[in-house]
Order: sequence, then structure tokens, then C-alpha cells
Amino acid sequence: MKIAGFDIGGANTDVAVVDFDESGNITGVETDFVYLPMWMKNDKLSEALIKLLGICMDEVDGVGVSMTAELVDAYKTKKEGVIDISNKSVDSFNVPVGFVSLDGIMELSEVVDNPIMVAAANWIATAPLAAKIDQNCILIDIGSTTTDIIPIKNGKECAVGRSDLERLKTGELVYSGTLRTNVAALIEKIPLDGAVLRIASELFAVTADIQMILGNITEEEYSCDTMDGSGKSIEECMRRLSRVVCGDMDVLNHNEIIAMAEYIYRTQVSKISEALLEVSKRNNITKVVTTGLGMDILGAKACEQAGLEYTGMDKILKKDDCTVAPAVGTAILMEQFIRNKIN
Repeated sequence: MKIAGFDIGGANTDVAVVDFDESGNITGVETDFVYLPMWMKNDKLSEALIKLLGICMDEVDGVGVSMTAELVDAYKTKKEGVIDISNKSVDSFNVPVGFVSLDGIMELSEVVDNPIMVAAANWIATAPLAAKIDQNCILIDIGSTTTDIIPIKNGKECAVGRSDLERLKTGELVYSGTLRTNVAALIEKIPLDGAVLRIASELFAVTADIQMILGNITEEEYSCDTMDGSGKSIEECMRRLSRVVCGDMDVLNHNEIIAMAEYIYRTQVSKISEALLEVSKRNNITKVVTTGLGMDILGAKACEQAGLEYTGMDKILKKDDCTVAPAVGTAILMEQFIRNKIN
């Protein structure tokens, strides 16, 4: 059986095409993603889904969908977003389509009746993957935009918060990611040249600029838009970061800008580590499984700062597949759903 799992985010849509043998064991995984800013291009979703599947379109036996894009401001409410994304997903394929919810896979009719169960539930698909590594752990999944911190006990997720709103209260969701986080959302002041400067509260630079300056990602991995519409070279990233203190490349030198990037990076790691410790202490769990685009550059560092033992999800998935772990988990849940219906 071949199942496609999609994770439809606000900025990126990921796919994992997973092959299963007759016993439900995974025999192959192929992954891909596309940058699709849903706040501007939600009308292009169906086209993107079909394009991502490509030649596999006629080979898949089912499609699973998880989503977080319902929050984008193209939709007046999350309910509107969930229903629109769900309808477009079903209309794109001629095979069974299911949606990851807080209670497992739901079909379209169930989603229409209770759309909030599907909103931002992609972490439900990722938690079982972490449980394969450790039955009692904390999953930390750091994507381009957000960080999920999900406690798992006896192989089952046990998050206190169920919605994004609730998880922001509990530390189980941190709105901080590898690429798209506004630098001005991470710091209010920054040390520079022996002084502490207040920063400009503008959308000049994002964390992708920080990661590029520090050599943590490649230009190819800088998959979101730049804030000034220019390129993604280190020099261009430095120019954007210089504006955060109302400077430019004539006013600041490279060493000063690198020092700024290092400070912002440490601050981001500390904020993630703080939430990770909150979840760890509340659940009395000290082992962590890291995954996502920021698995190593943010997740591992946050664990080290928190003094927690960690294992990467690349223990069971290929390194590249870890960046789209919710899509892989979505495909697995959908395969189980189809198998149960057949039996």
C-alpha cells in the first residue's frame, strides 16, 4: 500500500509518500515540500498538492492530511480555514482522503461537523514516531515557524493543551521557528559596541537570516521569502540584520553583525529551552526526542541548555525525512485508518 501524507502549514506544505508491506511495515519513504504562503496563495493549494505528488499521483491508495494553515489571515476564522483546506484536499484526489484530528483520522463529513478537532493537530501525527524511540519522552519538533513540545508517557501523548491557544499557555507550543520568526519578536534590546541598544520593532530580519550568518543553514534551506525581497547570501542577510538597530553595512562591520546574530541565536535557544524545562518538570520527563528543520541547530541546543538527554528522530527516519516528520506520521495514521476499515 502506498499512502501520501501532507502537512499543510501556513508557509510550507510538506509531503511524504510512504510504502507499506502487507503487515503495515514501512518499506520506503519519499519526501518533498513547497513554499506556499497560504495567506496570499491559498487558492493555489490544490495545484500545489497535485504537483507535489507528481508521478505518484496514480499510484497512491490514500491521502492523509494534517494542517496548521487554517490560522493564516486569509481566513476569518479557523473553522473557515479548516473547511476550505479540507474541501480543496478532497477535490484534488480520487482516492480516500482523511484528516488528522485530536482523535485520530477523520473523514470530510466529520470535519465539517467538528472542524476545530482538525485545527493545528499535526503534532498528533508526530508523537507516535517519537514514542517508537522512547515510550516516555518529550517530543520537540521545530519547524520553520513554530516549536511543538509534546510530553509522551507510556507511548501516548499527554499534552495538557489541546488547541494552539491552550498550548501557548502550557509551554507546549512556542511560536518560534528556524526560518520565519521576526527578530524583533525575540529581543527588545541587544548589546553592541559596549552599549545596549533598543531595537527597531520592524520586520527587517527573520531567524533565517540569523541561521545563514552563523552558517547553520544553506541558501537552499532558506526556503521562505526574504523581508526586503532581495537575495539570501550571507552579505544580504547581514544587511537585513543591520537594519534591526537602524544601521547598514557602512555603519556596522561584519564582526559586529556576527556578534548580533550570535546574541539573537542564544536568546532564541533560551526561550525554547525555558518552555522545554516547563514541560519537563510538569511531567517529570527528562528524555527528549528532537525533530524538524531545527532538530540540531535549535532543538539539540535547547536540550543541552536545559540539561536534558536527547535523541534525534533520525534514529528511525532519514535525516531529511525528519524535516517533514508530521507528513510521515500523517501517512502512517492514514494507512492504519484504511487498514482498519478494510478489516
